[in-house]
Amino acid sequence: MASIEIVIPRLGESVIEVTITKWLKNEGDNVEAEEPLVEIATDKVDSEIVSTVSGKLSGKLFKEGEIVAVGKVFAVVESESATQSEVKIKEAAELQPVPEKSVPGSVKEIPGSAKPAKETGDEASSDTRYYSPLVRSIAQQEGLSFKELGGIQGTGKDDRLTKQDILEYISGRANGAIQSGKQATASPKPEAAGALFITGEDRIMEMDRVRQLIANHMIKSVQTSPHVTSFIEVDMGKIVEWRERNKESFQKKYGEKLTFTPIFIEAITKAVRDFPMVNVSVDGTKIIVHSKINVGMAVALPSSNLIVPVVRDAGSMNLLGIIKAVNDLANRARNNKLLPDEISGGTISLTNLGSFGTIMGTPIINQPQTAIIAVGAIKKRPVVIESPQGDMIAIRPVMICSITFDHRVIDGALGGQFLNRLEQYLEQFDNTQNF
Repeated sequence: MASIEIVIPRLGESVIEVTITKWLKNEGDNVEAEEPLVEIATDKVDSEIVSTVSGKLSGKLFKEGEIVAVGKVFAVVESESATQSEVKIKEAAELQPVPEKSVPGSVKEIPGSAKPAKETGDEASSDTRYYSPLVRSIAQQEGLSFKELGGIQGTGKDDRLTKQDILEYISGRANGAIQSGKQATASPKPEAAGALFITGEDRIMEMDRVRQLIANHMIKSVQTSPHVTSFIEVDMGKIVEWRERNKESFQKKYGEKLTFTPIFIEAITKAVRDFPMVNVSVDGTKIIVHSKINVGMAVALPSSNLIVPVVRDAGSMNLLGIIKAVNDLANRARNNKLLPDEISGGTISLTNLGSFGTIMGTPIINQPQTAIIAVGAIKKRPVVIESPQGDMIAIRPVMICSITFDHRVIDGALGGQFLNRLEQYLEQFDNTQNF
């Protein structure tokens, strides 16, 4: 019987370490090949890691809550069906690094070499505590020095500073809870702060990990980009009629729902081709114009949290291809089956507020993107119809559509032109097409 070492596999281009959230097997339990051993969390998505062989779990090398680097051994399985060399060949294929596409004129940062800002030689040499690449990267982005990092109390093994520790420190510093480079040991009492009133009947809830990530991401976005929102009304008559006529036959033929979201995405890709400067990101003083249109679509989860899977290269797909991609991503998002790379790399986003009855909204930009489109509920309203024979009032299904954009690189004229073109593509939808 061979002792087989199980390692953390590569989970995406930008994932370099994971947090073990829950062991699914105990030492001594029998496991089958491809059976989940442990639940893990990254800064992008939660997932499971499976055993590469069948056998008996003989060793758990990390506890729940500990951080493990990608490629590191985290469990040992005693197996009669495989040798370590065979497993290493398989794992080596999984752990092959994915080459990153370079962007002309941009500076490529190496995650493992990221250093906190404001570093001096004395500070670097005097601080001997280990900082993970993720913590160092966050420190660099937030401008934290080694001295400041040294004053933060770590909750990891051997006083190690975890991602949550540094994020809580940054949040506390923003709220005035950090003084003299040290983390406050106690929060001020509610009555002293004068801003928080809690009664005995109030229920206090701790944010879950996903909600904390969303909160930090939203704060960072509004601090990074000056947000501007423009609105337009869209006559959805052709699209509503076409969907009502085809949704049952489409369900029978493909076994999938026919929703409005793929139609919105198709129209967005067409408008982006006409106005490519909306499909950009900002890197310092450089504007990165993306060659592909990767549309992120906000999906509400059963936990009431939000996730944004990405329809990659949506501009190269026809409507049927977009429908299948949207349904697949949405279903796997709700069942926590997305891969980390499937929620990264978006270049522009869509949020469908109408699915909850909201008629319009001003969403926050999903950094590092510079634009997000919001569509509201489709409501029947009296509208003026212009014709050569004269104007008339008719009842039409109308939707309010908005674009929130980063005013650093997208001006009101460009945002308005894009929104008008999007309206045209939606109102001129070909309602004679079928599948």
